[in-house]
Amino acid sequence: MRIYNTMTRMKEDFVPLDENEIKMYVCGPTVYNLFHIGNARPFVVFDTFRRYMEYRGHKIKYVQNFTDVDDKIINKAREEGISALEVSEKYIEEYYEDAGALNVKKADVHPKVTENMKEIVEFVSGLISKGFAYETGGDVYYSTRKFPGYGKLSRQKVEDLELGARVETTEVKRDPLDFALWKAKKTEDEVAWDSPWGMGRPGWHIECSAMSKKYLGETIDIHAGGQDLIFPHHENEIAQSEAENGKTFARYWMHNGYITIDNEKMSKSKGNFFMVRDILKEFSGEAVRFFLLSGHYRNPINFSDTLMEQAKNGLARLQNAKSNLIHLIETGTGQMTECEKAECEKHSRFRESFTAAMDDDLNTADAITAVFGLVTAINTAVRDGASKEFAQESLKCLAELTEVLGLLQGQVDGGAIDSDVAALVEERQKARKEKNFAKADEIRDMLKARGITLKDTPQGVQVTKE
Repeated sequence: MRIYNTMTRMKEDFVPLDENEIKMYVCGPTVYNLFHIGNARPFVVFDTFRRYMEYRGHKIKYVQNFTDVDDKIINKAREEGISALEVSEKYIEEYYEDAGALNVKKADVHPKVTENMKEIVEFVSGLISKGFAYETGGDVYYSTRKFPGYGKLSRQKVEDLELGARVETTEVKRDPLDFALWKAKKTEDEVAWDSPWGMGRPGWHIECSAMSKKYLGETIDIHAGGQDLIFPHHENEIAQSEAENGKTFARYWMHNGYITIDNEKMSKSKGNFFMVRDILKEFSGEAVRFFLLSGHYRNPINFSDTLMEQAKNGLARLQNAKSNLIHLIETGTGQMTECEKAECEKHSRFRESFTAAMDDDLNTADAITAVFGLVTAINTAVRDGASKEFAQESLKCLAELTEVLGLLQGQVDGGAIDSDVAALVEERQKARKEKNFAKADEIRDMLKARGITLKDTPQGVQVTKE
């Protein structure tokens, strides 16, 4: 597989340090609110990368943190009159609910800042002892200029950064480019921990360096996140980790592109800021996931109702193919004919196209195209019916590829139908046999209004519940 490495600005062969286990760290959410569609993109993209690695037979240790102490969390706690811990725990559960709706699997480890304070304090102490950080008034700052490689990820020069730097009058930094590793407690209601520098809490950047080291080691294979994290967050992580460990922090850096809303930058002030929870009221989680994977992860992607409708329709085509195959398996008999065997052997072409696309820097857009090619071939082959064995083999191939994309994970028929619906279906079938087509159509329309679609096939009626 070749992936685009943000550090080198080129595609490189992906070769893990340890062939027995890939070590991957993905920046997770700051849990003070529900996450929006822009946040969802890295969650889905890198979950798909993980799934693909597992599909190709690799073991991967996947770590995604929760930032559960932060100014935003503290402010939210003040607004709601509850503790910062209560805020973070509430929104961690909300994250799991919405991420689960998008078929995002839980990470192997979801470390929390509050549960790794010992490691963070030790990391900061190590930077001070090595001369890369200093304490002043209970705050600890990183000496940016002392790290010679600063700016190598974002391709920015220290001189250029200096021109744009501003120092607030309340800050006591030695240099405007220095950033906080530890913040002294300033108010009585502020959550804080004891440290060699007094009561306080960690800065944002240090947490990922410390937790990555704890759970994955000093050098990891892949560090990933949104494009907005390249600077300063990931740049600062590199400075911290490589200064403290004396080793390369991450060998490959992966970043997904931005999401625009109707071709405009997402912004609360513009009123085009969409939480995933709200989007899920109109579209299924799988439709949202399909949309997020429909473009290459490094390219910007535009979100709109029109594009979501297209995603919904594209997913429905896959769902119908799966539903048809399940129906054939339930009603069909017999082994494959010679013609079906020849068709089944052609499935490998789409599997090869799929893996070729995914091997090319996780090109999910082309991978989805390969899946649609498979669906077209299957639909053509089963148009007039098919053996049970052919349906089984076709479904196996379709499920294999869509599992990698995290699609078609639920029951495509919408689950079991109610007894009254089953009775209406039976009544319609009886009306058709008696050639009472007006009554049959009336029952069909009645069920359609309830979100239930009937499809007459040579093998019987197929019931699909939206």
